[in-house]
Formats: sequence, C-alpha cells, structure tokens
Amino acid sequence: MSAPTQSLSAAHAEVKAEIARTDNKTALLLAFVGAVLAGAWTIARDLPLKPLACAVGGVGMTLLIVAAGLLLRSVRPNLSGRHGFPLWATLTPEQITDVVTRDLAADIAGLSRLAVVKFTGLRRAVDLTLTGGALLVLALLLAVGGA
Repeated sequence: MSAPTQSLSAAHAEVKAEIARTDNKTALLLAFVGAVLAGAWTIARDLPLKPLACAVGGVGMTLLIVAAGLLLRSVRPNLSGRHGFPLWATLTPEQITDVVTRDLAADIAGLSRLAVVKFTGLRRAVDLTLTGGALLVLALLLAVGGA
C-alpha cells in the first residue's frame, strides 16, 4: 500500500470514528434530555406554580424539546447520501472495489461534511440543554422561593 493510500485510509478511518463518537455523545445527551424532561414534568405536577414560574419553566421545557429534536435530527439515517451504505447497496462487488479505490478522497470529504453537520447539531443541542436546564432551575427556585 502506498503512502498516499495509507494516508487516505487513515483519514477515512478517523472521520468514521469521529462520526461514531458524535453519535454516541448524541445518544447520551438525548437520554439525559429525556430524563430531565420527565423529571421536570413530575416535579411541576406536584408544585403550586405561580405564573412567572410557569412561564420560565415553559420556556425551559420548550428549549429542551427543541434540543431533543436537534439530537434526533443529527442521528437520523441519511439514505439518500452519495457515499457509504446507500451507494454500496446498489453496486456489484466489482463496482464497490472500483468506487472505493477511485473515490476514497471524495468519500472522506463527504463523510467530513456529515461529521461537521452532526457535530454542529450536537453543539447546538448542548447549548439549548444548558439554557433550558438553567431556566428549569430558575423556575423551581421561583416556585419554591416565591416570586
């Protein structure tokens, strides 16, 4: 295997590993957001909420729901993609060898763009989760402390 081919293979493996890491982080954050939503709903049902606490908590819950939507969107399968599984499913074994040999750099570029989209969605979801969680804490303080 030549040095450029080894470099392309290493870059390809690195991009695929980054996508896998991002998907794992997304799954963990989605489970966390679900648990926070369930816990907040359970607590909110048992507290006498004042209008300000309801408003702040409602915005916090909305942000968490939007974060969950972003997370789900980032792990949604892309079956119309031009690389990977969807393409390979339509090719013969000989065509797969030709495509992989010829288009490894293009596949790296496509996967890299996919990784950036996934990472951006995850980062936005983390920001929304932090903001929504802070608003839920504020709503809890308003409900318990009174305002």
